Amino acid sequence: MLSRALAHLCRLMGVMTFVVAQITAQDQYMTRALNLMSETPLIDGHNDLPWQLRERFNNQLNKVDLNSLNTTHTNIPKIKAGKLGAQFWSAFVPCDTQYKDAVRQTLEQIDVIHRMCQKYPETFRFTASSQEIRAAFRDNRTACLIGVEGGHSLDSSLGTLRAMYLLGVRYLTLTHSCNTPWADNWLVDTESGHSEHNGLSPFGKQVIKEMNRLGMLIDLSHMSVEVMNQVLNMSAAPVIFSHSSAYGICPHKRNVPDNILLKVRDKGGIVMINFYNDYVTCSPTANVSNVADHFDYIKKLAGPSIIGFGGDYDGVTRVPTGLEDVSKMPVLVAELLARGWKDEEVKAALGENLLRVLKKTEEVRDSLAGAPPDDVPIPLEKVQNTCRTSYGYPDSSYPDSSSWGSSLSWLTVLMSLFACLQLREH
Repeated sequence: MLSRALAHLCRLMGVMTFVVAQITAQDQYMTRALNLMSETPLIDGHNDLPWQLRERFNNQLNKVDLNSLNTTHTNIPKIKAGKLGAQFWSAFVPCDTQYKDAVRQTLEQIDVIHRMCQKYPETFRFTASSQEIRAAFRDNRTACLIGVEGGHSLDSSLGTLRAMYLLGVRYLTLTHSCNTPWADNWLVDTESGHSEHNGLSPFGKQVIKEMNRLGMLIDLSHMSVEVMNQVLNMSAAPVIFSHSSAYGICPHKRNVPDNILLKVRDKGGIVMINFYNDYVTCSPTANVSNVADHFDYIKKLAGPSIIGFGGDYDGVTRVPTGLEDVSKMPVLVAELLARGWKDEEVKAALGENLLRVLKKTEEVRDSLAGAPPDDVPIPLEKVQNTCRTSYGYPDSSYPDSSSWGSSLSWLTVLMSLFACLQLREH
């Protein structure tokens, strides 16, 4: 009996030794992860906290304290725990603002991002260049950047694009989940959508060239595959996917197919991996390991130089177990290290890849410094509706009161006003 007890005790001690060894190894990976994150800024490509501020507080920052807000994926304590070095905050407005007040609403989202960063100067610093990101990181501040999520926010205006760049916007997602008058969104690759432009319209190609001239990153998340191919073929600068994952792991049309991953590599671009469960496992549930599978897959296929983080926090309803909020970012970094990622590969994914892409985009901008702004507007027939005026276009002068009887009946005026009101209600 004594021998059996001793044998059982030995087995128990062996299990305990194994468990202790596993815990020690995990601690070592986490320590290493935190060290790497103190040397290289973690740059996340997409966070929708500004939209939460809109929906919950109508952008009234005096009614919220980001030090104590606990109903979102993101707040200041979570940012610090997650060692977030830089964040592209999404200036997002829904597709139902298209043809209505999308520009105004987007400007208000840009405004709230600026005000948020100004309200907490001990945590945030607004930045608009690769050098400024590095400087903020050296000063122990989280760099704030702006990405506009959806070309409908431009109202098909290159002037609006340029104005947004002057306000600090450094990437534009060409569409959200709706076509614009110049580009097809990802839903055209599903049964629920239809192509209107076979990718980009001629004006859409003008947008790409003007973004190159400005030095604004082109974001291909939410795009149809045809648009991905056309932009990769024509852009003078690298492109980004700010929050998309690998189609080869999860065949969702919001993810990036293998052939596009290879083109992104050849273009010197980056895919910032999304944490939304539905894009990670194509199911409602996921965990840290599932997300790391996307990192491994893209690294094996196209190399570590095109990988980044694009969590999509506060913009999705389901996130993986173990990555419940932005404070958990080091857990994923530790998981990559446990899978054999080298320090330099992790640093590349953390932020060096995005910094390279942004710097190259700035170099393209500088090389085009002598090129004039594109001031050719979109054709009127592509955007004309009852709520849009047409000043500046040929034959678009507004009739004076003396000509209304002959050129436009009162009935037509009333019908147009009614149609406009109906459009605004929807």
